[in-house]
Amino acid sequence: MKVSLFTTCLGELFYVDVLKDVTEVLERLGCEIDVPEGQICCGQPAYNSGYASDAKKPAKQMIRAFENSKYIVCPSGSCATMFREYPKIFADDPEWKAKAERIAGRTYEFTQFIVNVLGVEDVGAEYHARATLHTSCHMTRLLGERQSHLKLLSHVKGLELVPLPNNYDCCGFGGTFSVKMAPISEQMVDEKIRHIEETQADVVIGADASCLMNIGGRMRRSGKKIKVLHIAQVLNSQNGEGEINHDDKDRKSTVL
Repeated sequence: MKVSLFTTCLGELFYVDVLKDVTEVLERLGCEIDVPEGQICCGQPAYNSGYASDAKKPAKQMIRAFENSKYIVCPSGSCATMFREYPKIFADDPEWKAKAERIAGRTYEFTQFIVNVLGVEDVGAEYHARATLHTSCHMTRLLGERQSHLKLLSHVKGLELVPLPNNYDCCGFGGTFSVKMAPISEQMVDEKIRHIEETQADVVIGADASCLMNIGGRMRRSGKKIKVLHIAQVLNSQNGEGEINHDDKDRKSTVL
């Protein structure tokens, strides 16, 4: 099965090892991965800030980049959701709306693709830790995916997954919200961290790099020792100690 990887801006800039983990997990499951050239920002920052017309130019470029892809997989619920929003952006343009609908119908978040398309719930991962899961707003509320990440983590050998109190609360990132409303964002992420600490987890896992960057950054500045990992890192761990299954064992993950 051929799969095109939608790398995202944060993935390319800060989470390159997560992209490698995504690729390695999918390849073990029989997928042939390609990374279409011409990928840029999907336009989400402009769109979420109310500038829908300004989002059309990057959206068109992304549609061109992925127009020949059969499946598009993204390690971010929010970015995958943006592709699903493209038909709305081009609602008044029949030609581009049709193209946008084809792209939207082929796009999946990473865990969503594994469970719902490949039909796999156990990827053979092993990670010994007490962990809790942060479920992002875009993935659960807009993309509508609430179970795939839980199903995959429930089969990770050695992983004790404990519920996160008020898991439905936003972490405070919200893209440009965290910049425009920094004091409010700070209070929201502090509340999220308090709930994470209540679980007594060693690790907090998430499927959106933006949330992980916000939570992990705040914890680091506050001197917290809880590890922050993208779900792909856990699913690509096979020795039970959280080491990433890359050939270069000395390479450190870029995640926080």
